[in-house]
Amino acid sequence: MSKKVLTLVMAAAFIVGVAGVSLAGKYIKCEVKSVEGSTVTLDCGKKASKVAKWTKVKIKNAKKKAVEGC
Repeated sequence: MSKKVLTLVMAAAFIVGVAGVSLAGKYIKCEVKSVEGSTVTLDCGKKASKVAKWTKVKIKNAKKKAVEGC
């Protein structure tokens, strides 16, 4: 019985690990270099090869820190 449980736990750990790696490759942080009209140029460094030409991307605004004071 314990071999079956151990096998099930190992299989679940493998599935979670594979899913985590596939989602990690989905997100790439890039820096906006220039904006001309409706064209945005991004610099993604070494990870740029993971993105194919004409791929749709979502761009998120940078978080602004709140100014606190008296």
